[in-house]
Amino acid sequence: MRTHTTRRLLAALAVVSTLTLTATACGSDASDGGGAAGGPKDVNAALEKGGKVTVWAWEPTLKKVAEDFEKKYPNVDIELVNAGTGDKQYTALQNAIAAGSGAPDVAQVEYYALGQFAIGKSVEDLAPYGAERYGTTFTPGPWNAVTQDKAIHALPMDSGPMAFFYNKKVFDKHHIAVPTTWDEYVQAARTLHKADPKIFITNDTGDAGATTSLIWQAGGHPYKTDGTDVTIDFTDEGTQKYTATWQKLLDEKLLAPVSSWSDAWYKGLADGSIATLSIGAWMPANLTSGVASASGDWRVAPLPQWTKGDKASAENGGSSLAVPKAAKNKELAYAFTEFATTGAGATTRVAQGAFPATRADLESKAFLDTKFPYFGGQQANQIFAESARNVAPDWTYLPYQVYANSIFNDTVGKAYVTPTKLTDGLKAWQDASVKYGSDQGFTVNK
Repeated sequence: MRTHTTRRLLAALAVVSTLTLTATACGSDASDGGGAAGGPKDVNAALEKGGKVTVWAWEPTLKKVAEDFEKKYPNVDIELVNAGTGDKQYTALQNAIAAGSGAPDVAQVEYYALGQFAIGKSVEDLAPYGAERYGTTFTPGPWNAVTQDKAIHALPMDSGPMAFFYNKKVFDKHHIAVPTTWDEYVQAARTLHKADPKIFITNDTGDAGATTSLIWQAGGHPYKTDGTDVTIDFTDEGTQKYTATWQKLLDEKLLAPVSSWSDAWYKGLADGSIATLSIGAWMPANLTSGVASASGDWRVAPLPQWTKGDKASAENGGSSLAVPKAAKNKELAYAFTEFATTGAGATTRVAQGAFPATRADLESKAFLDTKFPYFGGQQANQIFAESARNVAPDWTYLPYQVYANSIFNDTVGKAYVTPTKLTDGLKAWQDASVKYGSDQGFTVNK
């Protein structure tokens, strides 16, 4: 196996695709990924013949998976390439597809970005390779994200069901109960900030992914897609629940004006001035490595609810592995994709800290009973697993969500730094997204 990093000057991403991320395909369970599909496109002969498979991905857990795959199939060489993270890789992939050369055999694609490659038919439908048998292998959120009718555009690699991370040391010091509703969350924010003006309930300078995830949890459906017909409406009931609550936090200056992943963010998480995070279940590894000094201070709880007694959750992050139409070794590419996302490959990645998209790993006793020293010995995976089971259904991303997210701070972001109201910022985001979609040939809000 060879690994290397490709760095390029990337042109602006041309978005020419769409996907409705709401349908669920069906199939029988399977657990032995890697060359046993037995579908119309049997990959066994390709594995025996061998060859090279180029994989574009930034996920570090794939290194061990690639080594295991090569050991099992010695005639196959897996070449891992880091072509950039997220949008940078998507730009490189789009450019390679447009140029007709240089595309990988397998590409890591986040769920929110998959649609742009699906509508342009630039990724393989994996159903003919036998992927439909994994319909019950994966949890609903990730599986819904990669399927459309009977087409399977990728296989889920991981997931990001949300949870509530809080600094127990800070909460105990100020006698704050863990909030179970967002109204209680606002009150906790007020109490903490009044007790110590240096403490903020959380940080937020405007983040598209966090915003859409909380709207999702609130039952919002601002995006609807039917072929090339797109509807964008940030006045729906779920979105209004979110904006009403978040506007209070903005008006009362209860959110730390600190960007996530910055040095100031890590410092705030370490010293307790940022007291909570509502984020994906992949966060523990980042706390352990980036905020080591606060080990033992933090705990995990379910997300606060918009309606008392509910258990709704949402996804925040997560990626799939897709096979581009331009792949040179499609059968081998599918074999590696299957191996890396199911069975032993998935378990190997979970053992390295990836959060599972597979039911078997998510429900395993070893996973559920894992104690996290960072969280004072808490069995946090039980909370994450429950969140995965309660992800609100039927969420849809825009077919050009990558572009929409790129203009979030130019529109909604103004509500964080000016008197602009959050509802007005979302309206500006909606208008800009409508114009862009119409310019790209979609029928938007008509």
